[in-house]
Amino acid sequence: MNSLIVIGVIVVIAGIGIVLYNQLASLRVRADAAWADIDAQLKRRYDLIPNLVETVKGYASHEKGVFERVTELRSQAIAAQGPAEQAKAENMLTQALRSIFAVAENYPQLRASENFSQLQGTLSEIEDKIQAARRYYNAVVRDYNTKVHVIPSSLVATMFNFKDREYFELESPEERKAVRVDFSDRT
Repeated sequence: MNSLIVIGVIVVIAGIGIVLYNQLASLRVRADAAWADIDAQLKRRYDLIPNLVETVKGYASHEKGVFERVTELRSQAIAAQGPAEQAKAENMLTQALRSIFAVAENYPQLRASENFSQLQGTLSEIEDKIQAARRYYNAVVRDYNTKVHVIPSSLVATMFNFKDREYFELESPEERKAVRVDFSDRT
């Protein structure tokens, strides 16, 4: 009788371990898939950038430094490894792309160009998809990291070497600016 109870307890513990392992493995696979979605959108963005640079260059060829900087940062972003390094490279590339659009503001013929408008619209669409993919990825990573740290799944995570995942945080200057609040007396 005692041996049946011991066997029953072992079976229950093994069953719980298997369920927890499968949950962790499933979240890890979802995180990998979510990262692949981000990667696909970033590749679309990288493919679009040379066309954007060439279009603007046709109107503002004397802005050579801006174009070289965007090209250099694009190469760095393509070579980046892991979410943290990728985010840093993407933040710098985004700033450089803003400088291209600032240059374009000085050329009304360029802004009126159908090709430039189409490229700008496509880039905006890709940026929206990157943000959606980033939010999904970070949500999956949050769930995964939580599972890695809570008991009893943390025991299984430790046994099978499940490690925390990095979030993919893009820093936008607009998002990071402090909101100005004025409490001065206006009476």
